Amino acid sequence: MSKNTPKAIRGTQDIFGAEAEAFAFVVETFERVRKLYRFRRTEMPVFERTEVFSRAIGETTDVVSKEMYSFEDRGGDSLTLRPEFTAGIARAFLTNGWQQHAPLKIGTHGPLFRYERPQKGRYRQFHQIDAEIIGAAEPQADVELLCMADQLLEELGIEGVTLHLNTLGDADSRDQWRAALITYFKAVEGQLSEDSQERLEKNPLRILDSKDRRDQQFLADAPRIDDFLTEDAQTFFKAVTDGLDAAGVKWKRAESLVRGLDYYRHTAFEFIPDEGSAAADALGAQSTVLGGGRYDGLMESLGGPATPAVGWAAGIERLAMLVGDKHEPDADVIVVVEDDERIGDAIAAIGRVRAAGLTAELAASGSTRKRFDKAVKSGAKSILALDICDGAPVHRIKASDADTARIEALLN
Repeated sequence: MSKNTPKAIRGTQDIFGAEAEAFAFVVETFERVRKLYRFRRTEMPVFERTEVFSRAIGETTDVVSKEMYSFEDRGGDSLTLRPEFTAGIARAFLTNGWQQHAPLKIGTHGPLFRYERPQKGRYRQFHQIDAEIIGAAEPQADVELLCMADQLLEELGIEGVTLHLNTLGDADSRDQWRAALITYFKAVEGQLSEDSQERLEKNPLRILDSKDRRDQQFLADAPRIDDFLTEDAQTFFKAVTDGLDAAGVKWKRAESLVRGLDYYRHTAFEFIPDEGSAAADALGAQSTVLGGGRYDGLMESLGGPATPAVGWAAGIERLAMLVGDKHEPDADVIVVVEDDERIGDAIAAIGRVRAAGLTAELAASGSTRKRFDKAVKSGAKSILALDICDGAPVHRIKASDADTARIEALLN
């Protein structure tokens, strides 16, 4: 490679071969499961007005303050490459009149962008699958989304992963809990990490998720959400857990699992690899496989009416790491041109093969004497070789009896 050849931007990736096949397998499986659950497909813009994300995600979050790719376009508007799907979907729900479809179940996938330190399974341009239910206040919506996520992981063949589940309560529960947390952490403010001191007034729930040792010494005795749950919040969470039990979805309570933004309500969840599992070894420190929660207050932050909603997202790269190597399957048929005068016949034949739903490749380059041997070595299920013998077109087929009969029928 020449020194003048441009290099890929740090934090981006060129996906090829087995990795690309694993990536495609994740997307194809998601699309199949999405259709089973009757989630409608949506495509979202790759960039939005910056305020969509700053208002929805929160000015104080690291995503908005440190990680967004924002720029001013030629018209002077501040635009941002999407760092997540939910904010853009919420904007679309409000601006496109999608309220008429509520409760709306939608799914999407594609690239997202965050300026953060690249590490194993995490990139500056990364990809996610995403599923949302908007306009459904019932706990059954949470159950359906969690069942969908559980089935997706099962059909991907990912084992050793458990659903970690918590409740953040309703608005009254959360407000009381938030006030108690501020009071508790205020008493030890000087001993907290700098990040937690900054979050204390604006986002005290995020302290509970801190990995800093200075903060962790105080977490065990911090006020618990269960002490502030209203009767309605308790009933909601029980309906979710009862629904998961009825569906056979295994879960464990994770009281430290929180969402810092005020519009999150009730259910918060993450699918996390079990300690010592192959999934945990593959992902390392980036342990969450899939996560989400209920965000009943998000629409209001964007100027819309109060609208219940719940959703989840998962990184395609991380899921692809867990499904293992996926190689492109061998071709059903390879059409070999052993005499170049038969190229037209070969093109016609391979067209009929593909029209019949069989995967096929054309071997018509390189030495004519070596084409058949290369086709045999490729592992193809069937080989159709076209030649000329004594001035007449002939063909031979290397395949099982059933496949030979099928290919013969296609030639006639």
